[in-house]
Amino acid sequence: MIHAENNPSYPNLDILFGGYLNQDYHYIGDSIEEIVGTYKNAITSEMRKSAINEINQLAVNFGENLDSAFYEMYGHDFNPKLWGHTTASFLEELKRILSE
Repeated sequence: MIHAENNPSYPNLDILFGGYLNQDYHYIGDSIEEIVGTYKNAITSEMRKSAINEINQLAVNFGENLDSAFYEMYGHDFNPKLWGHTTASFLEELKRILSE
């Protein structure tokens, strides 16, 4: 079983999902763009670049198992389907927002 807190490969994603895209997201914003924008404004440009690299690495590391790996790591707090996304499309949306 994969757990985010035990996986040092994704520290910036751990911050994003642990502190922003979690069960209490509504205190931060109402949309993914607003919530991720708040996260983006709270971190350094290096952390933003690292978060994008972590997203890319997540896709490479888990390939066809991306959905199950993502769910194991972050599913207890966040489900992309509830926001109208697949795991892959949600990660692409994250990259887009973080790259702007």
